[in-house]
Amino acid sequence: MDLDHVLLYPEGKSLLTCIQCGVCSATCPQEAFMEYPPRKIVAMLKAGLIDEVVQSGSMLKCVSCYSCQAKCPRQIRLTDLLFPLIRGRMFEGGGIPAELQKAFLDVQRYGNPLGRSTSERSDWVARSKVPIRILADRPGPVDLLWNVECYPSYHPRGQAVALATARLFHRLGLDFAILGSEERCIGDCAGYFGEFGLLDALIEQNLTTFRKYDFRRVVTSGAHAFNVFAHHYPGYGFTTPVEPVVGLIGEELPKLRPMLKTSVPHKVTYHDPCCLGRCMGASALRCYFAPPRKLLEAIPGLKYVEMAHHHENSLCCGGGGGGMWLDTYYRDQGMDRLSERVVKEAVAAGADVLAVTCDYEVSRFEDAVKVLGYDRKIVVRDVLELLDESAGGEAAV
Repeated sequence: MDLDHVLLYPEGKSLLTCIQCGVCSATCPQEAFMEYPPRKIVAMLKAGLIDEVVQSGSMLKCVSCYSCQAKCPRQIRLTDLLFPLIRGRMFEGGGIPAELQKAFLDVQRYGNPLGRSTSERSDWVARSKVPIRILADRPGPVDLLWNVECYPSYHPRGQAVALATARLFHRLGLDFAILGSEERCIGDCAGYFGEFGLLDALIEQNLTTFRKYDFRRVVTSGAHAFNVFAHHYPGYGFTTPVEPVVGLIGEELPKLRPMLKTSVPHKVTYHDPCCLGRCMGASALRCYFAPPRKLLEAIPGLKYVEMAHHHENSLCCGGGGGGMWLDTYYRDQGMDRLSERVVKEAVAAGADVLAVTCDYEVSRFEDAVKVLGYDRKIVVRDVLELLDESAGGEAAV
């Protein structure tokens, strides 16, 4: 890849406006571990030395957190455009760690990065005490198509959040349905790691499935999935309104508030996921900073505290841009885990609950809590789990 290649893209021309101020590198949470942090990557690209960047492994340490793009005074689309193009070059040279390669192969083969069968995707529904409609079994018009996403469908902790979500939908009287075994990964990490062929295939497959059914809007459990819906699907002609679950529930707060009767006597802090906050702001789209905080503050007995890094300055959990499947690589490189840094901040803020709204984060932060030995100091809960608990949980449906 050279500068002429990048300049084929209209957004790539903004690269020439870089003033080498270094703000992008200063705000990067992984800068200390990169041979070529963002500012140097731009300089290397201009000098035609991108192969050196690829061979250095610096791009493996980028977690697509949007810190650099959000702070760039020239509004250069580093995370959206430049870095995925460079990462795509890495696949050509075979420099991708095995764990990440397997995740992409599993997405290609099974439609999810966990390598699980599509027939198991809706097994969690059998444990629900409220009805969950699967469109293939009961086709027909529905208001909300719920895109459950991969980790809420397969991971045990994700399934617990999915069950709490279904109970909240039921309490609110929402007309919703899921795709079940027809659902596939929306394609976040494929796009942000430069696997554009895989991203195209996933989008085309998903759109083919969507066209089979009659729904008015989409709600997704995946913060990363919402990111792809917002940034990529419109380019394929998909214009149906899409919102993250926390945004939808936030709109329903006036109806939900009277149901929040059980006290949740905890000191809670909230982690802003990149894909619902800083990422949206860097793209001039609506940020979801306020809804989760308003929902938490509506829970009786709960005391809310803020971490040192929050809103657009929130620390990334380290799961984006393929980081979800690079922890072994990071450990071998002697790198700090961003998830552990966030947990330390949450404890320093005096919280005993770290609340999240990203489908990657429950498992990432729970693992960090165990590694740090903080099991008796703090627990990780999804905002929807806390709302469900206050509304009576499973016993109240």
